[in-house]
Amino acid sequence: MAFWDKWRKQPKEEEQGAAADAPEQEAAEVAGQTAPAEAAEVAGSASGGEIPEGEEAAGGEPLEPALAGETGEAEPKEEKKKPSLWQRLKKFYMGDIFGSSITEADEEFFEELEERLILADVGASTAMQAVEKLRKRMNQEGISGQEAIQVTLRQILAECLTMEHQDLDLSTQPSVILVIGVNGVGKTTSIGKLAARLKGEGKRVLLCAGDTFRAAAADQLEIWANRAGCELVRQHEGADPGAVLFDALQAAKARGVDVVICDTAGRLHNKSNLMAELGKLRKIIDREVPEAALEVLLVLDATTGQNGLIQAKQFQETAGCTGIILTKLDGTAKGGIVIAIAQELGVPVKFVGLGEGIDDLQPFDAKEYVNAII
Repeated sequence: MAFWDKWRKQPKEEEQGAAADAPEQEAAEVAGQTAPAEAAEVAGSASGGEIPEGEEAAGGEPLEPALAGETGEAEPKEEKKKPSLWQRLKKFYMGDIFGSSITEADEEFFEELEERLILADVGASTAMQAVEKLRKRMNQEGISGQEAIQVTLRQILAECLTMEHQDLDLSTQPSVILVIGVNGVGKTTSIGKLAARLKGEGKRVLLCAGDTFRAAAADQLEIWANRAGCELVRQHEGADPGAVLFDALQAAKARGVDVVICDTAGRLHNKSNLMAELGKLRKIIDREVPEAALEVLLVLDATTGQNGLIQAKQFQETAGCTGIILTKLDGTAKGGIVIAIAQELGVPVKFVGLGEGIDDLQPFDAKEYVNAII
């Protein structure tokens, strides 16, 4: 038997019927003969207003929340806006370190702050310098209290990350972007996202499948090329990466391409023979398009930690990095090591990736980044 049939045939208890007011009895009788969607409305109007959720109706039974849902009319759902990249970043764990009024004489606070920054992969040297700058500013400007100290610390760290040439140099036709990094950091994915971004800015982009060692690497890049609506130059697996790059540069000049983005095989930074191949690719670019603006972007995994600084130093010596793409910020890592890299090597962070979507690569903003993590 259907629920509503059972509900209509429920016996009315005499004691409840006697205690109910006449208008409520009438409303209940009408509710028993009318459509389920109208029952609550009639009972509410007869008693002088709407029956709030949880109150008893005339029949003594609590008004079921399901009644409103049985009408078939769904309430409009509010559209949830997707949080921005910076809103999705999680803050460093600072505990209650900023919990009370602090002055420049609180040695325990500065020691704990330095320790927390080191644990967040900011690096020992950078953490010490940042804490010392904070102490001096607090002393010179009379800064104290949680909010003021947090703001000052953010300013200091943002200054470490802010430098010239933060944007890509794509001033020539063609311009070349060489993407490098160790295995598994997300080079090919970052190339696809970057290509889509440049394509959206109206540039003609050509991708070069220079990773000829990893199985199906060119196939993966071709999928991204199709998603982004870009051209692709590739050869068979195991081909000479230099030959693929040469073909791509020739095609770019012939077709009037704006930007060539070259994928490279992942390589450990301590393998000298593989690192030497990057030098070879640089020579081909310098020979074939000597006037071209060249960006060498090192892709770093945010979870790498202190090893990221070692990687950056080795790749900087071999290929001359002009910028960093920081990936995989959608986990627990905050990528604090980029502060140390920017401070020690003077290499700016140019893009950050947080997610697998084609739009989840955005230009780096030092202030937004520091505000998001502290």
